[in-house]
Amino acid sequence: MHMRSIDELRAHYKLPQERAVKKQISSLDKHCRNFIELSPFVVLSTSDATFNLDASPRGGDPGFVKITASGELLIPDAPGNNRLDSLENILSTGKIGLLFLIPGFDETLRVNGEASLSTAASDIAACSTERRAPATVIRVAVTAAYLHCAKAFLRSKLWSESAKVARSTLPTSGQMISEQTGIQSPPESKEDMERRYAPDL
Repeated sequence: MHMRSIDELRAHYKLPQERAVKKQISSLDKHCRNFIELSPFVVLSTSDATFNLDASPRGGDPGFVKITASGELLIPDAPGNNRLDSLENILSTGKIGLLFLIPGFDETLRVNGEASLSTAASDIAACSTERRAPATVIRVAVTAAYLHCAKAFLRSKLWSESAKVARSTLPTSGQMISEQTGIQSPPESKEDMERRYAPDL
């Protein structure tokens, strides 16, 4: 049986607890700001105008996502594969969803907002490091923010040493992509891959 309406869906679940509803706030408070300043990793969720979805990981030193005086977020666009899926989607819809993680924390921070692409000198400067200045900055006007409970991380044991999977369990990413695309490239060790990535880190 496939559900076809929100009424059907809601009838299938209990009502959310008051706390789950009220925890969503419309701007960043001190707790959200502290979380973002400690976070070295965020997942960007975007969609194009025809609802093709994309989720893209972004990382940097803790606090690499900056918070302006007015409470907007500045996310530097670090060098990547130049597909630009997230950036094209932002130009199409102006919407973004963010999931901030802190290593060792089972809670996450979810932020939704209106997104735009900036090349303003002040935004570039705010997101520049000793290593590089980003070509573009994603500017986010926050419309909703809330702390997400720890259940998913507790179930997955994501930060637990006992849950770690040996990297040798799967082929290297290069080997997998070669098989998927038919584009052959020389074998590459993990060390070789890290050396190749180093200039863009």
